[in-house]
Amino acid sequence: MPFEIVRNDITKMTVDAIVNSANPRPIVGLGTDSSIHEKAGPKLLLARKKIGAIPVGQAAITRAFLLRAKYVIHTVGPVWDGGSYGEEALLRSCYDQSLKLALEHGCKSIAFPLIATNNYGFPKDKALQIAISAFSEFLLEQEMMIYLVVFDRGAYQMSEKLVSSIASYIDDHYVEAWETAVYGGANEYRQQCDRRRNDLNLYRKSSAPENTMPCAPCPAPMAASLPDFLKQADAGFTETLLKLIDRTGKKDSEIYKKACLSKQHFSKIRNNPNYKPSKATAIALALALELDLEATKDLIGRAGYALSNSSKFDLIIRYFIEQGNYNVVEINMALYEFDQSLLGT
Repeated sequence: MPFEIVRNDITKMTVDAIVNSANPRPIVGLGTDSSIHEKAGPKLLLARKKIGAIPVGQAAITRAFLLRAKYVIHTVGPVWDGGSYGEEALLRSCYDQSLKLALEHGCKSIAFPLIATNNYGFPKDKALQIAISAFSEFLLEQEMMIYLVVFDRGAYQMSEKLVSSIASYIDDHYVEAWETAVYGGANEYRQQCDRRRNDLNLYRKSSAPENTMPCAPCPAPMAASLPDFLKQADAGFTETLLKLIDRTGKKDSEIYKKACLSKQHFSKIRNNPNYKPSKATAIALALALELDLEATKDLIGRAGYALSNSSKFDLIIRYFIEQGNYNVVEINMALYEFDQSLLGT
């Protein structure tokens, strides 16, 4: 999958490039900068000194030395000062310039911290939205495995408004699912009681049945042969998916990149009419096609899956579809926030 959130120490990532939230001067700073220099060894600082000062919003690249990577990309994030001094644009530039350098050096994988959120005080929810936007736009055009590495839950924070909205949606639909499981829905339960009372009253009032000749049983319909019966089967997942892609007029690459899938993964689906994707992959493709809720249910149903009100994962997917938000990277952030498996895997 081209994008993944991992909880780890960034210095332990085995990738082509590790992004360092660096000090603008060629010295060892605090936090991530200090950890990366410690693990890489003293040669990293010597390489960093050869570069000299790095302007805020820019990036530079060196070898990674003793790290499990080929390169370290040093980028300087802005100090948060209320948001009126171009901090958001500068932070976005950090991500864009880092990805550009990785691409120029042939990197296939890159690991980012959430830049400028610790010592530089950038609000984590704003920083996260900027990272989402940068990754989403890059992956629509390029092939690269991007990791957002968070050391602990405190290092990662979505918008409280969004989290609260999703949580309320889940709670509301959990209640609905419980009522349906117990009663078939609260209204249905009351209707069943009314029907039973009516049936009982009708029974009490009815007289003994008159002697009548029983009707002859209706003939059973002629059963089709198994091969003929199977011919009536609906189109499978792959066939339906490809038809939907053709209908959009978009290229395969536009869809699988938007779904956060690799080219190799999508090729397996396209070349195998009987391919059964994972539920996460099927949903990611439905989101990439921007299908509404009913069309999403239809597509994933052809792979044998459904959306349930008793599953947090499913409810989060439903929430974003109903909101008209089909950004798989952002949805993965929300899934991660609620400890659910991610899309595209």
